[in-house]
Amino acid sequence: MSETRLKKRLVPKLLIKHRTIGGVERPVLVTTRQFRELLDVGDAVSQAKIYEAQLVDELAVLNIDGTGISDDEVLLQLIERLASETFMPLTVGGGVRDVEDFSRLLERGADKVCINTAALSTPSIISEAATRFGAQCVVVSVDFRTDDTGRPVIYTGRAATPIHLDLIEWVVRATQAGAGEILLTDADRDGTGSGLNCAVGRSVADAVPIPVILSGGCGLAAHFVDGFEQAGAEAVAAGTFFCFRDQNPMQTRAHIRNAGISIRMAT
Repeated sequence: MSETRLKKRLVPKLLIKHRTIGGVERPVLVTTRQFRELLDVGDAVSQAKIYEAQLVDELAVLNIDGTGISDDEVLLQLIERLASETFMPLTVGGGVRDVEDFSRLLERGADKVCINTAALSTPSIISEAATRFGAQCVVVSVDFRTDDTGRPVIYTGRAATPIHLDLIEWVVRATQAGAGEILLTDADRDGTGSGLNCAVGRSVADAVPIPVILSGGCGLAAHFVDGFEQAGAEAVAAGTFFCFRDQNPMQTRAHIRNAGISIRMAT
């Protein structure tokens, strides 16, 4: 079971899509709904600076194009800018193929690297990366949808392809291999504002001794409280909520604190 930690975390997600603008390929911040519908938001660095001013704990930067890191100078340059122009921990994922991609991202300023498809296809990457860089750098992302029986099913490829592997079995294996955190996302609830899947979140948090970051479905500040209290998450991540809801991270943080949850309130 997850051990109790001093303070819970808020983690805005910056979903990055490559767009050609004026003949130049650029990283554009987008939001998604159920991993399918995309809406352009704007400049990722500007948004990150807003989040920093509002005292978020860290950022998750996820390249949803899935282009290989070794060939993705657009994303690498974005990470360099984020690392040099903001001072929050950065978790970066999307397109990580091998352990050398960890090096590329960490050298550009990432603090942690998030892997999903690579971990499923080559589980040894987890232990190799943990041995080389430390477990604290390895975040295993798990996307799932719920089938007709209510069972969570792991999906890959932007939650388009089901994987016939038990979710709890997989997070336990990933943890044993050296993962430092699990980023758990309900793809069916992504961008809907309908609330987090606290039942699945709790089953994962109870199964592993490492932090679980729960994501997918935040539409109210109360949903963050649910993620901490009901699901036992150490952190809650959200994209659409912070981009388009009336409450900013500082207001959300106050709501969480007022619910009696320990969370950082000042620098």
